[in-house]
Amino acid sequence: MTCDQLPSPALLPPGFIDLLPVDAQAEANGTQALLSVFASHGYERVAPPLLEFEDTLLGGAGAALADQAFRLMDPDTRRMMALRPDITPQIARIAATRLRATSRPLRLSYAGQTVLVGNGTAGQNERQIGQAGIELIGPDSAHADAEVIGVVAEALARVGITDLSFDLTMPPLVPSLIGQAGLPPTAATALMHALDRKDAAAVAEHGGSIADTLIKLLSAAGEADQALAALQAADLPEVARSFSERLMQSAAAIRARVPGCQVTIDPVEFRGWKYHTGVCVSVYALGSQEELGRGGRYLCNDDEPACGLTLRPNAVFRAAPRGPHPPRVYLPFGTDEAVGRILREQGHVTVAGLQFHASEEDEARRLACSFLSRNGTLVPVT
Repeated sequence: MTCDQLPSPALLPPGFIDLLPVDAQAEANGTQALLSVFASHGYERVAPPLLEFEDTLLGGAGAALADQAFRLMDPDTRRMMALRPDITPQIARIAATRLRATSRPLRLSYAGQTVLVGNGTAGQNERQIGQAGIELIGPDSAHADAEVIGVVAEALARVGITDLSFDLTMPPLVPSLIGQAGLPPTAATALMHALDRKDAAAVAEHGGSIADTLIKLLSAAGEADQALAALQAADLPEVARSFSERLMQSAAAIRARVPGCQVTIDPVEFRGWKYHTGVCVSVYALGSQEELGRGGRYLCNDDEPACGLTLRPNAVFRAAPRGPHPPRVYLPFGTDEAVGRILREQGHVTVAGLQFHASEEDEARRLACSFLSRNGTLVPVT
């Protein structure tokens, strides 16, 4: 390209896409279906802004996301602002401020767009990522963890995804073990990297007195019963044991709440869980490697316990079966408005002609209509 050539107007920055009619409508309809299930369980919708002051958005739970946020100067206040990379910290702020006096448990839902500096954990090279999720604020119990996952499972079933895998982890477990082992800082850092890579040999090299325990937990990752048995048998200090027992309790509550779902556990997984403080979960559709959503336990800005799960609608609707489109009916120029109104009430999509055409069938076909209305009767367009 020479310096006097302008880029194509269709060219977008990496990680950003246009959603065209079919996909945009599927996402809008599907997101509304998810939100309707959330609402039916008492989760009330809130809508935080896309932009906030940097020190507010990236404080509290949001501090862990500072490296993922776009920043810009507010020309009015001359203060730095940031685009949200995640909605959950905003919910934590709202719960701790505007809804502080609201009775607990506080159940909130949300849907909106987020923007990341890099790809993060989203996959698919996306940088603008839709989110739709729920947060349960106040109770800190295995039953609260299971409620969040159960409601999300019901919402996914509403859009046609019924075969699910919930992958559980407890991010504080490994740091608590390493912290109590008294390892030198360099060895602790090397051990964290080894666990992140699932490198058993490096864990043996750097793990010191806890190497055997970590290797056993590392090899236990997988189906829930296998992992839970390894956790039960592990020689864990008091703090790590409390994390292990809570993970076991939450796994049992989830399986009781969502019978038939697949539950897997990775006891030593901690990467990507930047502000979480307890049981965490990633959601997958069986047969697909794309993550549909993730969430877990964290603390709101005033250290109030909370648990939530955020779905990525783009990923959800790539995995969900596409339903049939409502039939499109061409209304020739001059058709009585009452005819179109009745058809729309019956679930049809109407496309009105704006001028006379000698061949109504040709015009209906050109506008991708399956039927045309003629004297109040639907005529198939072949």
